[in-house]
Amino acid sequence: MPSPSDTASIFQPLRHARFRQLWMANLLSNLGSRMQAFAAAWQIASLSQSPQLTALVQTATWAPMLLFALPAGALADTLHRPTLLFRSNAVMAVAAVVMALLAYGGRQPVPALLLLTFVMGAGMAFTMPAWQASMSSLVPPHEVESAATLNNLSYNLAALAGPALGGVLFQLSGAGPLYLFNAVSFSALLWIYRQWRPADATRTATPATSHHGMASALRISCASPRYRSLLLYAIGIFFVSAAFAALLPLLHPDAGTYGSLMGALGAGAVVAAVVLPAVRRRAVKRLVLAGGLGVYGAMLATLGHAASQPLRLLLVLIGGVAWSAIVTTLNGAAQKAFPDAVRARTLSVHILAIAAGQTVGSAAWGMLAARCGIVPTLTAAGAATLACAALVAGSNDFLETV
Repeated sequence: MPSPSDTASIFQPLRHARFRQLWMANLLSNLGSRMQAFAAAWQIASLSQSPQLTALVQTATWAPMLLFALPAGALADTLHRPTLLFRSNAVMAVAAVVMALLAYGGRQPVPALLLLTFVMGAGMAFTMPAWQASMSSLVPPHEVESAATLNNLSYNLAALAGPALGGVLFQLSGAGPLYLFNAVSFSALLWIYRQWRPADATRTATPATSHHGMASALRISCASPRYRSLLLYAIGIFFVSAAFAALLPLLHPDAGTYGSLMGALGAGAVVAAVVLPAVRRRAVKRLVLAGGLGVYGAMLATLGHAASQPLRLLLVLIGGVAWSAIVTTLNGAAQKAFPDAVRARTLSVHILAIAAGQTVGSAAWGMLAARCGIVPTLTAAGAATLACAALVAGSNDFLETV
């Protein structure tokens, strides 16, 4: 059982100036990204009325991770990480500007929205290994898990405010302002990356490292039995959980209702930031993960059968707490598994596993919903998540000393 001395306060990493600056700038960027994701998902759902096309929003978001995670990790370990982060965020900002121009011009074809969502996902694929490796290298080892929780809090504060604000703005003025806000939201991060001196995070690429970066990422990751277990569980967990984000836009009749439910998921994750540190001091990580999966699975299984909107909001709020426990436990273990010199590469394999589960899961649940209906599909996804919880609870402690 972890001792209190091994678990840093959640806010302790904010004492480090660069971590604090990046965390605040990333909060603004996450807010824009959540508003953009809400607008794209709702537009495609309302334009197509198709479970398969709606689920493809998540597929288009995560497929670039599947394609680019390994080269992104190799680049992040051989190039100056802030420069790589500047370029990948600039690509996402440009894609957001194009989406805004299409919306303001009244041309919003589903294929174009999916293509631009794919471009945004590609930018994120090259951002994530460098971002996670950079942020975990800015704090001492005993603060890495708190840093992962804080980063998840940033994402979920945005997930709380973004869809709710997006639902209101969408009904008042359409998708254009949401895409435009997302483009502007990258400005603070771009400024920080531009000011980050190369001497602060020098990466010198050697011929061997550059040429064999992707192969070494797989070799190093697969050499650890516990890390292999982490990767396999990540694939399965993100496969079964993909049904929620993929199908939620079709479960509700208007943008405001959809936005409030997405906001409730973010609110639950914000609550988790307060609750989880105490839970982690009393339970091993494997049981924290199993408990999160059990609660999230119960939420998925019952959500479609809830009789009222307040009950659905409560279920999703509780599910948000559980989802935060799942994500921070997996990410914290992955970030602490290997030293900084190879951290981005090994994290890229972790991201690849997540992307594989999310990409295939989104498409599979969308096809099942087209055949069987949305509510039965969510129920089946909940049952599968509960099965994952049982497997994790009965497994070896692969998270404790990854």
